[in-house]
Amino acid sequence: MRKIICSPERLIPQQLEEGTKYFSTYSNPRRGNVGYFGSTLVKDIQRVGLRPSETVWDFNTIALSVAAADNTLTRKSSADGWTRQIDLTVHLCNPATWEPIKKELEKILRFLTGDFWCLTFNDGGMMPPFAKKKKQLDCDCVSLLSGGIDSLVGAIDLTADNHKPIFVSQVVRGDAKAQRDFAKKIRPQSEHFQWSHKIHPPKGESEGSTRGRSIIFFAFAALAASAIETQPGSPVGIFVPENGFISLNVPLNSGRMGSFSTKTTHPVYLAGIQDIWDKLNLNLRLITPYQFKTKGELLAQCKNQNLLQELIADSTSCGKYSRHGQQHCGRCVPCMVRRAAFLKSGIPDNTKKGYKFDNLRFAGMDHGPNDVGAMANACLRMSQSGTHSLISGNLSFADQQTRKNFEGVFSRGLKEVEQLLKAQGVI
Repeated sequence: MRKIICSPERLIPQQLEEGTKYFSTYSNPRRGNVGYFGSTLVKDIQRVGLRPSETVWDFNTIALSVAAADNTLTRKSSADGWTRQIDLTVHLCNPATWEPIKKELEKILRFLTGDFWCLTFNDGGMMPPFAKKKKQLDCDCVSLLSGGIDSLVGAIDLTADNHKPIFVSQVVRGDAKAQRDFAKKIRPQSEHFQWSHKIHPPKGESEGSTRGRSIIFFAFAALAASAIETQPGSPVGIFVPENGFISLNVPLNSGRMGSFSTKTTHPVYLAGIQDIWDKLNLNLRLITPYQFKTKGELLAQCKNQNLLQELIADSTSCGKYSRHGQQHCGRCVPCMVRRAAFLKSGIPDNTKKGYKFDNLRFAGMDHGPNDVGAMANACLRMSQSGTHSLISGNLSFADQQTRKNFEGVFSRGLKEVEQLLKAQGVI
């Protein structure tokens, strides 16, 4: 088991414990053998006039610590080359508050990252920022704005329905400008909180898969929600715009174990986050408006088509966007789902810079994992044996009616990709 300790700089010893990695929370200790995260976040929170509660701030500290641990521990050194055993200690404002739900949190982290987590909560954590002057915002909900198509449509639809969202973004290289442009053009009077985790691991190896980073999005959303005044029993809505096909993360074949996509918005994971918030008495409600829509349906039904077509070329879907010089690869699963959605909706695909591998017939194994072949195989299996042969066992969490809805969105989503592969001559 690999040990990680995340604490304020003042609690980190000069002589570090052997076999343990240390992170300084919210400050840069300027020690090469000590990592850090959130070094600008306190000032960022104060600058925009927020006063988060200790519980929300502790959730943010836990989320950043999880992402830091995920980032710094390599998978290749584990027994199976993937699953790690992570012993994470986090110093909080009120550790006693978190003890009753610790096992539930470990369980949802297991689901999110595929690892075994052992959490320890100690006191002495940094207290939450407190803005001298609290800003009163004319907003009624929070909307996650990643820079992708789904969050773009979500923001457009919310404003079309006369909601007044706060837009929340994680700063990611290549997406930051698009995030700002989207927020400004969709609803210029809305606040847009664009924050960075600034995770810097200690010197040494780091892990590239970083599945745990997604929990930060929900932590930032909870921070933003502290700016909205609500009545007891009326939680702040946090909109998570993601199409149901990608959210489900159904394995393309038996060898993938669902690894073609992260579980960032999987219904089980979101239900786990919501349950933890409820048990902490946080007045927050996750809302997934496109849970039973495909990406193509989401595009076709967007409530402001003119604005969508003005902005959509600058959206980002690719999982390898930075690796290819801020260009979509065109052949990973998110890229194929994106291209299929354009085809389904009839909206011209004018994606900025186009696709590195435009012709899917020649985008095979020589360029990495064969997502095209795996997707084509899944489409053929569905046509021969039906949806159940692909999705069986992946919907055990759902009741009968919800299961039918999930089966429907999965089937329609895969058929959208099938039409793309047929148009490209792959199948």
